[in-house]
Amino acid sequence: MAKSLVPLKIAVAEYPHTKAILSGRIPIEGIEPQFVNVVPQIAAYRRMVREVEFDVCELAPTTYIIARAHGAPFAALPIFVSRAFHHGGLLVRPDAGIKSPRDLEGMKVGVRAYSVTTGVWTRGILIDDYGLDSATVTWVVDDEEHVRELRLPPNVVHAPEGTSLVEMMAKGEISAGFSGNAGLGRAGKPTAGWDAKQIPAADYPELFPDAKSLEAAWFKKTGIYPMHGTIVVKDSVLREHPWVARSLHEAYSTAKAEWLSALQAGSANAATDQKYRELMPIVGDDPLPFGIERNRATIQALESYAFKQELIPRRMSLDELFVDPELM
Repeated sequence: MAKSLVPLKIAVAEYPHTKAILSGRIPIEGIEPQFVNVVPQIAAYRRMVREVEFDVCELAPTTYIIARAHGAPFAALPIFVSRAFHHGGLLVRPDAGIKSPRDLEGMKVGVRAYSVTTGVWTRGILIDDYGLDSATVTWVVDDEEHVRELRLPPNVVHAPEGTSLVEMMAKGEISAGFSGNAGLGRAGKPTAGWDAKQIPAADYPELFPDAKSLEAAWFKKTGIYPMHGTIVVKDSVLREHPWVARSLHEAYSTAKAEWLSALQAGSANAATDQKYRELMPIVGDDPLPFGIERNRATIQALESYAFKQELIPRRMSLDELFVDPELM
């Protein structure tokens, strides 16, 4: 008699490398997936860390680390569905006199929320590589943090009610701010239906105008390749069905392998495909590496950054944070 499938509620965004799973063309062995489409995926982060609404969910890795530090009943698998480097994306007002990272000291800098992973990666680089004293920067936020238990450092302040970072930047009330979803490139808060395209991009210069070359050199030196989306599974699911970790890993690896073949053949040409194709000369033939060993330096760097930035109350080991599918 065939083993019955385990129904799992899954909220993972659609990417070219996950699409075949969401369509059902690539099955997840032993699992009957109940896919939940949350747009933007950021809204699913909040629902997961606050209500533990899904059995399997894509989370921002910093949100996950913070939630886990506060006892969240889910654990991460080393399946990373989104990546980006972070020397770029911090915009400055031309009249602010900011020419180098340490010029940010004493300034007000906008970021959607202090725990936004983009901000954590960038601050970590500025602190470790450029000597920024982050405690002297006033970080201005205009959204709430996903994890309610998080207690923010005293140099994090909220924008006045009814004011956005975009407006503050335009008026010179902040001197710098993160681009895109991390700050200046969206309107409102990440509830369902949130529109990240409501605000036209302003012509602010980057802190690092040569960001791409700096990113390539930094990766060569450190081996750190920042991740943005990791997949978490409820502890209760892993206790009852430990094989689920391996099934998820195998399914997402199969879907990624198909996508990589199309990417390398030149037949995948969406904007996301092009993003990763441009990263391949820097990071190698697999721009979305899975697994703990291949990502050890990256995981450890983000955990270290989170601690230094007062996002978690104590250091956390890799074993506390990630489940190794190979051992399940």
